[in-house]
Amino acid sequence: MTTFEEALAYLKDLTKFGFNLGLERITELLHRLDDPHVKERPAYIHIGGTNGKGSTSVMVARVLEAAGYRVGLFTSPHMHCYTERTQINGKSITQGDVAQLIDQFRPHLDAMVAEGYEHPTEFEVWTALSFMYFAHQAADIVVLEVGLGGSIDSTNVVNPIVTCITNVSMDHMDYLGHTLRDIAAVKAGIIKPGVPLITASENSDVLQVLSSTAEAVGAPLVQVAAQERDLSHTLMNQCHKVIWEPVEGGKEMVIHGRIGHYGPLMPPLAGKHQQANLATAVALLETVLQKGFLWEEKHLQEGLGRVTWPGRQERFGQFLLDGAHNVAGAQTLAQTLKEDYPDWNKVLLIGMLADKEREKVVELLAPLAQTVIVTRPNNPRSGDWEQLAANVSRYCSQVQVMPDVRDAVDQAWSEAQQLKGYSDKTLIVVTGSLYMVAEAREYIRQKC
Repeated sequence: MTTFEEALAYLKDLTKFGFNLGLERITELLHRLDDPHVKERPAYIHIGGTNGKGSTSVMVARVLEAAGYRVGLFTSPHMHCYTERTQINGKSITQGDVAQLIDQFRPHLDAMVAEGYEHPTEFEVWTALSFMYFAHQAADIVVLEVGLGGSIDSTNVVNPIVTCITNVSMDHMDYLGHTLRDIAAVKAGIIKPGVPLITASENSDVLQVLSSTAEAVGAPLVQVAAQERDLSHTLMNQCHKVIWEPVEGGKEMVIHGRIGHYGPLMPPLAGKHQQANLATAVALLETVLQKGFLWEEKHLQEGLGRVTWPGRQERFGQFLLDGAHNVAGAQTLAQTLKEDYPDWNKVLLIGMLADKEREKVVELLAPLAQTVIVTRPNNPRSGDWEQLAANVSRYCSQVQVMPDVRDAVDQAWSEAQQLKGYSDKTLIVVTGSLYMVAEAREYIRQKC
C-alpha cells in the first residue's frame, strides 16, 4: 500500500499539468468513481468570490457543526499541511485515508490517459478525492470553496442547495479576464437554475452581471449590504436582502436577515471586512435553514466561538500575519493598520508572486511602515520577486532584501526591537502571499 509521503509526492508531481482549467477531466474521473458528488447526501454549499470565501466558509461550517450536523469543509490552499484542505467537523482527512484513496484513484487515472484523456491536474485529483471522502464519511452537508474562478473550476460539478459569490475584485486576471465584468462573468458560472445565490458584492457592474445571470436561470438572488451604504445603485429593489449594521463602538454588529434578526454578534476574525463575511455567512445559513438544515441562534453564537482561520489578520505576539495577496486584500489590511494601530511603529515583511498587482499593493502598505523587508515566496510563480524592492523604495526609504523567509523573519524581529527603543507599540506585519505567510507562520510559532 502507498504511504502518505508517497501519495503526497504523487500529488505534487501532478503540478506539472498546471492550471489546466475545464470540467471534462474531473467529470470523467468522477464518473469512473461512481459519481460520489451527486448522491442524495451530502448536500453542498458552493462558495466563490475573490476575497472572504474562506472566512465565510469556515463560519458557516462551524455553525452547522454546532447544530449537530456532520459537516465537510473543502478549502484551498492549505497553511501547513495538505490535509487541512479537506475536513469533517474541524478534523482533517487522515494521512491513511489520503494514501488509501490515491491507491484507489491511480488505476482510473492511468486508464484515462491510456484512453486518450488528458491527465487530471493536482487540484482536480484532490477535489475528486475529497468528494469520495465526504461520501464515505457520511457527511450531511459540505461547504465547498471554489478553487479559481467558477465556471470551469473543478468544484463546479456539484448540484448545490445554495451558491455564494462573496465579492469580485481584480485577481488572477491572466485566467479570469482583465475587467470586473469579465471576472464576474466567470465567477457567475457557479450559479445554478433555481438555486439561491448570495452575494455581498458592492460594485454596480458586478451586481449587474450576477443579477442578469441569476435572472436568466431563475436563481433567487439575496444581496448582503451594510445599512449605512448608499443603496441607490444596488439591486435592493430587485432581490431579497440581508442588512447588517455595526452597533455603537463598531466591533459588534446586528444582522437583519430575511427570517430573523441576530445579534449583537462579534465577528470571530479580525478586521472590519469580517463583518460583511459574517453577514454573508448568516445569509447562507438562513437559506440552508429553509432547505431543512435546522439551527438556532444559540448554535450561531456557539459556532462563531469555534472559528479560527490562520493567516488572516492573525496576531502572534508582535506579529500580525495576513495572507492579503491582491489589491482588495491590501486595502482591508491597510484599513486595519490605520484604524487599529494608528500610532504604532511598523515593520513590513512582504513577499508576493509575480502575477499579482504588486505595485498597487505596495502603494497601499509600504507608506505605513518605517522599515520594509522584501522576501521570496517559496513558489515557482515568485518570478522576479526582487523587483518588489524597487516598487517599495518609492514609498519607504528603509528597504532590505532577504531571499530566505526565516532569515527575513529574524531580521524583521531585529528591526522591531530597535524601533521598540522609541516606542513599545511596534508591530511586524507579514503579508503578500499565503505561501510566504505559511512559511513565516510556522517559524514564528516556534519563536513565540
